Amino acid sequence: MPGDRELTPTSYIVLGLLADEPGTPYDLKARVAAGVGNFWTVQHAQLYTETARLAEEGFLNEHREAEGRRRKTYSITRAGRKALSAWLAEEAESDLPEVRDPGLLKLYMGADRKALAAAQVAAHKARLKEWENLKMALSGFEVPEGPGLTLDAGLAYERMSVKFWSSLL
Repeated sequence: MPGDRELTPTSYIVLGLLADEPGTPYDLKARVAAGVGNFWTVQHAQLYTETARLAEEGFLNEHREAEGRRRKTYSITRAGRKALSAWLAEEAESDLPEVRDPGLLKLYMGADRKALAAAQVAAHKARLKEWENLKMALSGFEVPEGPGLTLDAGLAYERMSVKFWSSLL
């Protein structure tokens, strides 16, 4: 398989987002914002460096416009599809995810729990409403299983967060 380095979650995000349709790093930025960015942070600069790296390693093809802005459009190669498929087929890791929640960090460090909880309840209720609206908007469409189940997990997380922070008021 091309490349000597171990692929990262960002590598797989790029490969997955290019699996169905070629795109520029700017296109990837929009695709991240519309989906995976709701539960996995990807810095925009990473999309530019990772696409170049994956192309160098043979996982992506790079096509550069001959004139104008000379944008680079990337498409997944056979090796890229093989790497993505192998990663998707791996058994789930036993490591639990790292929870990087600024509200919990502030709570741990001794912030005023009632003031913090009030702000957190409002923020989580707003996100919950946003995602409930998205779920309703998608109700008449055939949503792929992965994004649909991920949205359901996000809804469950936001409901749990509202319940937890509300209990601190």
